Amino acid sequence: MSRIALVDDDRNILTSVQITLEAEGFDVETYADGQQALEAFNKRMPELAVLDIKMPRMDGMDLLQRLRQKTTMPVIFLTSKDDEIDEVLGLRMGADDYIKKPFSQRLLVERIRALLRRQDAISGEEIEETEDNKTLERGELTMDPLRHAVKWKGNDVSLTVTEFLLLQALAQRPGFVKSRDQLMDVAYDDQVYVDDRTIDSHIKRLRKKMRTADDEFSAIETLYGIGYRYNEE
Repeated sequence: MSRIALVDDDRNILTSVQITLEAEGFDVETYADGQQALEAFNKRMPELAVLDIKMPRMDGMDLLQRLRQKTTMPVIFLTSKDDEIDEVLGLRMGADDYIKKPFSQRLLVERIRALLRRQDAISGEEIEETEDNKTLERGELTMDPLRHAVKWKGNDVSLTVTEFLLLQALAQRPGFVKSRDQLMDVAYDDQVYVDDRTIDSHIKRLRKKMRTADDEFSAIETLYGIGYRYNEE
């Protein structure tokens, strides 16, 4: 049973998410602020943490910074609608993914499961290979879903779960166009409303992360008013 830590000063979120995760078979620990969580983590580290960014005593950014000094444990940030700067900073500091409030708890469960699968693969635990998780090679791109690993032109690229899912969806069928609605179905569930700009922002970050020193990342083509497609080089 995986131990999940929830750190948020909103008691309603802690209670409702705890109930959902425990119903899914997780062992859940809850904390009202970063300082309280850090003290508990120093005694026993969970297998994954879900952190709010804005909290009293110690916020999520400060807690993440301290955690990354001692562990690579997966971390998901919960962010408010207008916290794009915090999201970018958090990812640079080592967060594995982020979910905007208000959020679907089903979406959170799927993100947690995806990160735990990646962590198991990295630690060498045996996971059955299927069509959905076998290694994908498309020209200069290699994607290993079990290890959540991406290489572009031989260089390792660190992607969030959402970015990975979007790139995988495009690369699975090179040359075929996927609309924004189709990509939203890949990255989010039908209980979550996101607009077109959210997908555009993810694609923009993907291109930036996969840019090499000698050229731009141009494998993902924008078809204005239609969607995106991956062109195998």
